Amino acid sequence: MVLDKIEQLLKKYDNGETSLQEEQQLKQYFTQETVAPHLEAYKPMFQYFLNSKKQQFTKDIPLNPNRKTFTLYKWISVAAVAVIMLGVYTQIGNSRSFSDLSDEELYAYNQTMKVFNLVSSKLNQGSENMNALNLVSSNFIKGAESIAYISEFSKTTNKFLKTNNK
Repeated sequence: MVLDKIEQLLKKYDNGETSLQEEQQLKQYFTQETVAPHLEAYKPMFQYFLNSKKQQFTKDIPLNPNRKTFTLYKWISVAAVAVIMLGVYTQIGNSRSFSDLSDEELYAYNQTMKVFNLVSSKLNQGSENMNALNLVSSNFIKGAESIAYISEFSKTTNKFLKTNNK
């Protein structure tokens, strides 16, 4: 009768449905010397829980943080915000249109755009080749699935024919 109750409590424990009193009953059962052989696997777990309950943290934790470090981080964050704001301000003030560019700057811009277009076209050619490989790969996978289907059909047919031959 006691063993049946313990097994029911273990099922509830595994599902996370036990109350604190039921878990205490399980702990008491598994701290005994004799435990049912099929429940021996639970014994180390409950003994671990009891041992871990006895452990204590003994290291001191300082409650007053170092004020110098705190102020240093505060000033570093203020400086970082100032640098970001300065960068944004200078970029807004320096924005120019194409009509403001010199001939050399326009030439450099046009050459850069040609290079970017060339690189883009080469990358697009490579992606077209990858699309062809993806198509071959998908067809290969479909063929492998068909072979697996035929193989399974063959096994079933062989079983059927062997049972009729007997």
